Amino acid sequence: MLNFLARRLAQIVPTLFFVSVLIFSLQQLLPGDPALVMAGEERDPAVIEQIRHQYRLDQPVPVQYAYWIKGVLSGDFGESLRNKMPVRELIAQKLPVTLQLGSMAIIIAFLIGIPAGIVAAVKKGTAWDYGANFFALWGISTPNFWLGIMLIFLFSIELGWLPASGYVPLTEDWRASLAATIMPAFVLGNAIAAVLMRHTRSAMLQVLESDYVRTARAKGLSERTVILKHAMRNALTPIITLGALELGTLLSGAVLTEQIFSIPGFGKLIVDAVFNRDYAVVQGVVLVTATIYITLNLVADVAYILVNPRLRG
Repeated sequence: MLNFLARRLAQIVPTLFFVSVLIFSLQQLLPGDPALVMAGEERDPAVIEQIRHQYRLDQPVPVQYAYWIKGVLSGDFGESLRNKMPVRELIAQKLPVTLQLGSMAIIIAFLIGIPAGIVAAVKKGTAWDYGANFFALWGISTPNFWLGIMLIFLFSIELGWLPASGYVPLTEDWRASLAATIMPAFVLGNAIAAVLMRHTRSAMLQVLESDYVRTARAKGLSERTVILKHAMRNALTPIITLGALELGTLLSGAVLTEQIFSIPGFGKLIVDAVFNRDYAVVQGVVLVTATIYITLNLVADVAYILVNPRLRG
């Protein structure tokens, strides 16, 4: 296990270096000049020149990258060109919001998708199987923005059970926080649950046809024990990676849902930064997102080994 972790950590460092170079290089291809945006309508040449010098925009790209990566290694992602706040503070404000939303969405997806996939595999060819597949098709094909609007109309406007928009931090009022995020979390988790259901069903069907499952049944074990102890444990291996990847995707892919429910999360931060040509924010957010994504892959690999002891060798 330690050797495996050492090898994976050794791979993470060059990967993050390559990602940082890619982020910084592609950022330079964005149209527009951030100095012009910051200078305002008057665009005094002296002011523009001072801004370029202050933020080292007048330096060659490799020099700019060297200054930026040096700051990143010391925990300094630079300063937002738009609101003059340190990027580290912006990330610290917005990341917990999207992490909470993404975590709730994944939990909802697992609670719906995995049981539905198991039931569909065990009850193959029955109404349970057809119902689960219909749910999966509905979840995959339903647009998030439409589902979000329908949930707001039903639970906020008609029934008045939940707030239509906004966000309350968990530390301030956990009940109000859950009430504000349960609908957007369900919207995000719905599509993921559908994908998890299809993958779980496929994995379970394959495992249920294996020799060790037939042997377990031949020994007289109950069907419940065979499914939960023998079949499900082996079928979960591909589901772990899928769940980790989906959680990583949610960190930057929840933009539309955050906009519908007016949630000040990570996705909205990066979209605003791109439109405002706020280089420092874009670079910091994308790098943090990539780091979390890579870390989640490492966690998934470790979970692989814990779930399937045969991989420990």
